Amino acid sequence: MKYVFIEKHQAEFSIKAMCRVLQVARSGWYAWRQRRHQINRRQQFRLVCDDAVRQTFAKAKQRYGAPRLADELPEYNIKTIAVSLRRQGLRAKASRRFSPVSYREHGLPISENLLKQDFYASGPNQEWMGDITYLRTGEGWLYLAVVIDLWSRSVIGWPMSRHSLPAMHCRWRYGGVNARKMSSCTQTEVASTVQRITRTY
Repeated sequence: MKYVFIEKHQAEFSIKAMCRVLQVARSGWYAWRQRRHQINRRQQFRLVCDDAVRQTFAKAKQRYGAPRLADELPEYNIKTIAVSLRRQGLRAKASRRFSPVSYREHGLPISENLLKQDFYASGPNQEWMGDITYLRTGEGWLYLAVVIDLWSRSVIGWPMSRHSLPAMHCRWRYGGVNARKMSSCTQTEVASTVQRITRTY
């Protein structure tokens, strides 16, 4: 209590005079003040940890929770990082779940079903057909559209895109598609390309 009194009134009276009146050693007062204002090791650890978590959280665009932040900060365990996030009021944003859609109301003209489920062709380039699927890759979800010639089963072309299906439709019709001659692109080549893309995931 004497040291607290000295601290509160040091602007009014000299330290030397108060120590003499209160019968305390000045060295004891200075040692107490140093301990009082010194950050202990635990507090220092928290400050360093909070700073590292805050910076990594910001770099991840606020999308990482404690488990993924622990992968980026191996010097801290998941529990320590979770406590740091709570202490700083940081919460990861929920990622938008990928939902493949067919965009039935896209407003684009719908082509007539000319094949009517008749998948026979008597020669090359008489009938083409295609389909669109989606693949989970190291870059995220990608749409893949493939068009094949029914007679030769050769791949005419195949675009890949992160964009919606209408955007891929426009790319196919108006250019920007990885189109090739039938003889230079086979189904095996497309399968190999898709395998390379998805291998990193």
